Amino acid sequence: MNSKYLAVESHDRNVLPPAWEELSYKCAPRSHRLTVAEPKTPYQSQLTPGCPRIPPNIQLRQYQRQAVANWFSNQGRGTLKMATGSGKTITGLAIATELYQKIGLQVLLVVCPYRHLVTQWARECQNFNLEPILAFETVRNWQSQLSTRLYNIHAGTQPFLTVITTNATLITPGLQSQLKYFPAKTLIVGDEAHNLGSRRLEESLPRNIGLRLALSATPERYFDEDGTEAVFDYFGSVLQPELTLADAIRQGALGRYVYHPILVELTEAESRAYAKLTKRIGWALMNEEAIDINNDTLTSLLMQRARLIGAASNKLKALRELMVGRLDTHHTLFYCGDGSVEGDTSEESNRQLAAVARLLGIELGYRINTYTAETPLVEREELRRQFESGELQGLVAIRCLDEGVDIPAVETAVILASSGNPRQFIQRRGRILRPHPGKERATLFDMIVLPPNLGRETLEVERNLLKKELRRLLEFADLADNAGEARVKLLALQKQFGLLDI
Repeated sequence: MNSKYLAVESHDRNVLPPAWEELSYKCAPRSHRLTVAEPKTPYQSQLTPGCPRIPPNIQLRQYQRQAVANWFSNQGRGTLKMATGSGKTITGLAIATELYQKIGLQVLLVVCPYRHLVTQWARECQNFNLEPILAFETVRNWQSQLSTRLYNIHAGTQPFLTVITTNATLITPGLQSQLKYFPAKTLIVGDEAHNLGSRRLEESLPRNIGLRLALSATPERYFDEDGTEAVFDYFGSVLQPELTLADAIRQGALGRYVYHPILVELTEAESRAYAKLTKRIGWALMNEEAIDINNDTLTSLLMQRARLIGAASNKLKALRELMVGRLDTHHTLFYCGDGSVEGDTSEESNRQLAAVARLLGIELGYRINTYTAETPLVEREELRRQFESGELQGLVAIRCLDEGVDIPAVETAVILASSGNPRQFIQRRGRILRPHPGKERATLFDMIVLPPNLGRETLEVERNLLKKELRRLLEFADLADNAGEARVKLLALQKQFGLLDI
């Protein structure tokens, strides 16, 4: 171990945490205490029910082993920025397992943004020999069980406890009242940790838990520097080296793919509305007060324009042309626009979802179902099963398939709409690249709206707004098996806005 110290409670950042050996001695149950001279061997038997062990069928990749080592070297704090689909969950559980073996970790607390991620983490935890309490939804289903097991941990009659909860449950009195009883040897894992940067959630994070790990392909919050800083402040900064999409593909953690940009034009009415919004965005950007990244007026205008692009009516025409020749395909995800703020889905998005489902299911006879935040948890699991078995050829989704959902059988994705948020771009593209038996490579169709010809006064505004988005598109095109073909299709956008140097 490279570092003598392991971070625990840190109300005052200038105070060093207790030495690792001291933490191990003071906090472990008597039967679990290590002496400094004792070799680093597992506490008790690794087969003890509910205690973490790495499954025999899992071999950590080199970058996962490096991530574990880096987190320990950083005194038990840090953010792992790893490409979507590259195994962040397994890496987090590997860290918990090593903590159990080295210092007798007593509690693992995992905080997830959505309910379906709780059940997904639960499945992976069971592979690691853990028996988690799922602390979400109705308090009476878990609160007394959690109280009892925390008591047993302190009494030394139970060696390990795993708790998986949601962001929504974290802020409730039911869980907040219990957090102060979590022992010093607790590891908190923030899954998709960028979500925890909102003020209310950040304030709910337990300060008495010193071992902290954040997991996210995109830990930086979009248009929220303060929230990003809050995440890094609590969990620790991004640990190097980061694992990019290119790294994950090169190392075999993610699969190969082909990329087909589909350029879509706005209608005349949509073009007029787009130009008007872009002009107002330009005015907002020129206003000195609007330079603040949290400016509500600017954010609102950008959101309105994103919704307009997301719901562009010609996308349905393009979808019909695409799918008429693909009616015998399966394992396809159709991403509709969310055009939303956190936790909220726009009316335009719901209309697009209904229109896409009607076009595919009723008009073309493609076997699909919808998958949204309103879909009950039990039904989601059944849809997942039907999708993987081929009973359903496709799923039409809004947003809830963006973060963390593990459906490696996905072979094709059709993205009808994206927000300007780079997190969504990264999450969606990583989602379809997960390896799966019989899956040679994935296929991605990306509908990109061509902005209308704008006047000179708005051209520069548009150029600056497009620059980052186009850079991501070109990077993704360059990593595809058909890089040359994909690049040529994006050339029209580059030429129109004088961005050939990207």
